[in-house]
Amino acid sequence: QVHLVESGGGLVQPGGSLRLSCAASGIIFSHYTMAWYRQAPGKRRELLADIAANGRRNYAESVKGRFTISRDNANNTMYLQMNSLKPEDTAVYYCNRVLGDLQWGQGTQVTVSS
Repeated sequence: QVHLVESGGGLVQPGGSLRLSCAASGIIFSHYTMAWYRQAPGKRRELLADIAANGRRNYAESVKGRFTISRDNANNTMYLQMNSLKPEDTAVYYCNRVLGDLQWGQGTQVTVSS
């Protein structure tokens, strides 16, 4: 059974930083392109960044230059380093395969506010 567990969210002031983690189990993590998503209240889930098994990365324009995705295949973990956070980054953040076809986890809340 697949489990995705996101952590690391919290309340941060504009301009601050957070590092999110995604722990995966039940899949051969290293085989897949993994991704971070977010969903703000009243909005559709948004794909933010993905990272292939070989480390190649892609970013949405909304986060390019501010967020960095990385992965640790040995520990089935993926990360999202978020810098220069803005109020509009407030959302619940999720990880999944880039196809979004695994069972979604609970997500981790990120709130950017002064």
